[in-house]
Amino acid sequence: MASTLSQLQFGRLPGVRAKLLRRHDHRSLVTCLSGLYGCRWRRQERSSTQPGDCCCNKLEGGCFALLVAAFCLTLVFLYFWGQAKNDYNDFDWFNFGNLGFWFPWSVVLLVIAAAFFTYVTVLMLLAVCLLSEGQKLYLHWSHKVGIVVSLAFAIGATAVLTDMWSQEWTTLLLSFQVTAPYLHLGGVLLMTALAWPVALHFFRMNSRVRRGLIVGVYLAVLSALYLVPLGLYSPCIKEDGTLGPKPALIAHRGAPMLAPENTLMSFEKAVEAGSDGLETDVTISYDGVPFLMHDRTLHRTTNVQEVFPNLTSSPAAMFTWDELDGLNAGAWFFSHNPFGTSGSLRGADRQRAGNQSVCSLLTLLQLAAQTDRLVIFDLYRPPIGHPYRDTWIQRTLDVIRNESDIQSEQVLWLPPDLRSLVQELDPELQQTSGSRLPLEELQSNNIVKLNLHYSHMSAQLVSAYSAVNISTNLYVISQPWLYSLAWCAGVHSVTTNAPQLLSAMTTPLFLMSPDEYNLMWILTDLLSVMLIIIIFTFHWWRERGLAFCSGNRITQENGTYSKFKTEMGDIWSVSSATSQAEKKPPNLATVTAHCECL
Repeated sequence: MASTLSQLQFGRLPGVRAKLLRRHDHRSLVTCLSGLYGCRWRRQERSSTQPGDCCCNKLEGGCFALLVAAFCLTLVFLYFWGQAKNDYNDFDWFNFGNLGFWFPWSVVLLVIAAAFFTYVTVLMLLAVCLLSEGQKLYLHWSHKVGIVVSLAFAIGATAVLTDMWSQEWTTLLLSFQVTAPYLHLGGVLLMTALAWPVALHFFRMNSRVRRGLIVGVYLAVLSALYLVPLGLYSPCIKEDGTLGPKPALIAHRGAPMLAPENTLMSFEKAVEAGSDGLETDVTISYDGVPFLMHDRTLHRTTNVQEVFPNLTSSPAAMFTWDELDGLNAGAWFFSHNPFGTSGSLRGADRQRAGNQSVCSLLTLLQLAAQTDRLVIFDLYRPPIGHPYRDTWIQRTLDVIRNESDIQSEQVLWLPPDLRSLVQELDPELQQTSGSRLPLEELQSNNIVKLNLHYSHMSAQLVSAYSAVNISTNLYVISQPWLYSLAWCAGVHSVTTNAPQLLSAMTTPLFLMSPDEYNLMWILTDLLSVMLIIIIFTFHWWRERGLAFCSGNRITQENGTYSKFKTEMGDIWSVSSATSQAEKKPPNLATVTAHCECL
């Protein structure tokens, strides 16, 4: 007995250490967590893990693995679809063309994705909290069904969008050039926080295989996160003073968030918003009047179904100008509300937008001439049987050169058809190519500007073309983060649906020098390593301390050390009983040692 008392006295723990060693039984919290996670609201229905036990059986382990997979996949899809916001309008109109009716599918899909991710995230938090409390996992069957549904949604939606809209994955990759530094920071913080339950169960498990598996997976993911910055490239990480001028803004069909697209009001709003150029689509009417219309038919943006119900599906080019001029091209803006912004129009603006008519090319050119704006347009060849089927280029040039007041150098000539003839008739036009052609071919065609989809964004590409005096315009860029990326890449101009938003930007959303970025991610990784070492060391020390106290107790409770009696009376009674047996008074050192272990 003397050696036991000596050992206890030698291992006397300071008061603070005793408090750290003590396991607190958060009954109310654990009951709430168990109830929400597994519908186990009664105390007898839940159980804590014993030293050496696993946190769950094989079935529950598989369910937890599915939960982790569902969390990761729903997170990826939500991020993917959130970054695709730049192209929501295209997605909705694509569905309109296939289904025949308008519905904001993009927003609905975003809401559903956010709901599934929130649900799975809550379950993940509940599971991690239960593991942190040393509780076994028992997931209710209804949640198991919910996880499977969430997982199926993420996989199915990703597969469908990949098949229909694979180019959006390029948008996702581009977004990493802006968000990756912050995603890295968030990922490292998350993995650092997970070190607590991982360390707890690592040191409580007896199975070396399980211990190796849990720490191996954890360290593999953590190491990958630490090394991510080594493979990160972003044009917005650049030396101070090397940022180029802000890209010019070319209004895509005007300002379609503020007025119906391709109408005079839309282009006037674009000019007011500070646009440097105006972009549109030109079709030739049956009697030879070039007018503005993006779609092949008039169904989407006019009331043709009311005025000419039998001609709803007829090509727009097969209508005369008088018929076109009599259509309403503005009411649809309020019934469809394509950008969710029509409600912002009030009073005279709202009334004017609802009464807009089809706009002619001549009207747009006159506006550009008066406001000194550039003009760029796609020119659609009329269908077979159209009087101007073979002379649509000459007819359009005639309007530019002979009927309008615009200067030829204000026109970025995009149509590739009969380019040599166009240059011969009007050499002052700025020849623009919509394709990435070899430099030699571009120079031989006197191309001065490239008009490319933003998925072709590359600082190296822009620089290479700039070296031979060919500027680059990217379309359609409406989100500030994408515009920031184009700005950092040195792009000269962008076509946008939101000139009123981008014109207000004075600096890219993300801009950092290489030294600042290296300092940020190195400090983040080092801080994470330090915290994880502290957490693992603490759990190692705590489990050893609890085992030591448990091994030297005079009495144990059910052979476990998960819960100790802390009442002084209980300890004193144990010491008294021992002293009675040895005919000695209770030893104060023995009592003190027991108290401090507790």
